[in-house]
Amino acid sequence: MKYIDRKGNIIIESTGQDRLLRLLYDSGAGRAVLRLLVSPLISKAGGAFLSSPFSAGMIDPFIRRNHIDMSEYVTAEYNSYNDFFTRRIRPEARPITGGDNVIVSPCDGKASAFRINPDGRFMIKGREYTVRQLLKSSRLAAEYDGGFILIIRLTVDNYHRYCYPVSGTKSEQTVIPGVFHTVNPAAYEKFQVYAENHREFCLIRTRTAGTVLQIEVGALMVGKITNYSKSSCSVTKGQEKGMFEFGGSTVILMLQKDMAQVDKDLLYHTECGYETIIKMGEQIAVSRKVPENRNNHRF
Repeated sequence: MKYIDRKGNIIIESTGQDRLLRLLYDSGAGRAVLRLLVSPLISKAGGAFLSSPFSAGMIDPFIRRNHIDMSEYVTAEYNSYNDFFTRRIRPEARPITGGDNVIVSPCDGKASAFRINPDGRFMIKGREYTVRQLLKSSRLAAEYDGGFILIIRLTVDNYHRYCYPVSGTKSEQTVIPGVFHTVNPAAYEKFQVYAENHREFCLIRTRTAGTVLQIEVGALMVGKITNYSKSSCSVTKGQEKGMFEFGGSTVILMLQKDMAQVDKDLLYHTECGYETIIKMGEQIAVSRKVPENRNNHRF
């Protein structure tokens, strides 16, 4: 795995989990096992165990193995592994970058940024996607032709709560049922992960950045995406939106053409084959004032 932080420090690593997932996705026998593992029932069963008291013994070894600094988190007693996995961070550990024109990262993770072609197509790790595949709506997808898409991949060591990247009025949540492939790059070469996995999205109408689209994607052993508000309401940048339970997962943002500019370092790192390590609340794009004749979405 090739990562780079925003200071330009490069990290190349391969964990035991990375190697296991590569074995599963690269071999015929492994893919036969995967057909069972990616089913919603398996993720639900795994989630039930991880929410039980029997899973609490997994917490301390996980902290040591992943070198997690628990001083960043609110002190609490954890009754299950999922209690620990959805732990709250201290607000001062994730300050939200201010400014009405600043779009922030909704979560911790490893970010990739892509331009969306005028026909709605973009490439991830050599596989072509369309916005229509992600949203299951040609009409809505057309709103993002020529814009940007940011994919922020969370790994098991990341903070697994997420926030709104902008202030505005959000729509109702839309749920697209699917399977639960891992979001590890091992899966990208074999499957269109983001078009096949279970996901939810909403639209956030803003004063300065058009309509920002936010998608939460479930992944292997993440059978539950918890969004607190399912209906339309006003939201504030940095306000907690929801959380993922155990496993890797992803938050995707889409920005309309001419409504915002993604930070150049994120685009450049992606072109060079690196995912950029970012934290919730960091600036990732700058918005532009919406022209008065722009026809924003109405919810």
